[in-house]
Amino acid sequence: MKKFIKQILLFLLPIVLISFYADNYISTNLKKSNSFAVKEYSTWNAIIDGQINSKIVIYGSSRAWVHINPKMIGDALNVSTYNLGIDGHNFWLQYLRHSLLLENNTNPQIIIFSLDVFTLQKVKDLYNSDQFLPYMLWNDKIRNATISYNGFKSIDYEIPLIRYFGRQNAIQTAFLVKKTNNEVERIKGYQGQDRQWNLDFDKAKKTMKNYERELDSSSIVLFEHFLNECKSKKIKLLFVYSPEYIEGQKFVKNRGVIISLYEKYSKKYDIPFYNYSNDPLSYQKKYFYNASHLNKTGAELFTKKLIDSLKKYYYPMPISEKNKHIVQRK
Repeated sequence: MKKFIKQILLFLLPIVLISFYADNYISTNLKKSNSFAVKEYSTWNAIIDGQINSKIVIYGSSRAWVHINPKMIGDALNVSTYNLGIDGHNFWLQYLRHSLLLENNTNPQIIIFSLDVFTLQKVKDLYNSDQFLPYMLWNDKIRNATISYNGFKSIDYEIPLIRYFGRQNAIQTAFLVKKTNNEVERIKGYQGQDRQWNLDFDKAKKTMKNYERELDSSSIVLFEHFLNECKSKKIKLLFVYSPEYIEGQKFVKNRGVIISLYEKYSKKYDIPFYNYSNDPLSYQKKYFYNASHLNKTGAELFTKKLIDSLKKYYYPMPISEKNKHIVQRK
């Protein structure tokens, strides 16, 4: 029996070693891609490799990612700024980025949180699951944040290579990444969209009168935990609801209820809430490429407005990276 077990182990050992090194090769190369997985790897790499270390960090969904230009903020306020907006995901995955940020980087002094009607929703499917492939093996934080979605099985987090089965595009990208044009398109996590208005909203109006966003109770609990966590760590928060095309606002039946919830948290935790829903930008279709997202021109106009708010309430005088403390709000 012992001889049989020994033979089995000798048979399995090279398979395990080959699987481990093959997994490491694919993952190491895949995360170098700046085009695959909606170009999310550059941001994940910066978070996990401890390259953020910024005084101001921007959280949120794609509306954060494409609406708030961190370079403009950094240049205007002379302070390091980074955008961690994640495309297509709600707070559940936004909090994953937050927890990994604190684990691998210095704590930010200010978090600009870009809220929207999707923030406290939780969908069933793990959108753009390819973005987690290079990092998820034996990573408990990623496992805990993603396992509740339809996407990966428990074995995918534990055994090398298994999660790559059936993902030919990811494997091909890993082997070809050095041979393709691979310039980083995100600027400190931000990527303005040089796009014109599309027909998505017009098509939606033809199929339904309006729709209602369902709030997820577990996300609400996690959000309050996050607010208390920031308070205990003395991280200042700023709530922002960036411009949203006015006709699109009317399309969300329970939008007012959601905004009221954010206002409640703003008062409870003494967090400034800048709601740009009625800003002039929200009434001009030329600054949007769909009902929820500003194009690059609109995003940069909005960022200028946001900078003015930051100057007024957080930076009443010029500061430099050498300052030890953020100036308190008046």
